[in-house]
Amino acid sequence: PGLQRSTKMPVVFVGHGSPMNVLEANRWRKGWEDLGQQFGPNGRWPTPQLILCVSAHWITRGWEVTGMETPKTIHDFGGFPRALFEMQYPAPGAPVVAGALAAQLRQPHNQKAVEVDEHQWGLDHGTWSVLKPMFPQAHIPVIQLSMDYSRPPAEHLAMGRQLAHLREQ
Repeated sequence: PGLQRSTKMPVVFVGHGSPMNVLEANRWRKGWEDLGQQFGPNGRWPTPQLILCVSAHWITRGWEVTGMETPKTIHDFGGFPRALFEMQYPAPGAPVVAGALAAQLRQPHNQKAVEVDEHQWGLDHGTWSVLKPMFPQAHIPVIQLSMDYSRPPAEHLAMGRQLAHLREQ
């Protein structure tokens, strides 16, 4: 979907813990910084063409992908210092790729295409709070995929299987 073939890229599971980890100098932030340095000209893998994040903070009925040109930074939390609410992660979106991906992906329960959100969501803290230390330049396009908690685990696994081919793009 608009991406070039590439070296097989890794799948990374990152639990973000407290949103404060993006501000504090601690082992989690250092780990994310170190992971980010493994991508690019001097790294183990090339710079990603795109980052697809599945965030447990974006819950929808049916699955959706973000399809805006410039996804907003969502501060979906409360009770933290102002500095955290002022933090931005201005990574570009990838509307053409999102549209093509949504057309390819099928909702496991009804085989309908995944929906594209062009205006509502953005990048929630489950995404930007770990990407900011990994890729601080925010130069890699980012798409989020929602989760449909009303569906059984087997359907989430089926959705994951549909994403597997993206590792080679």
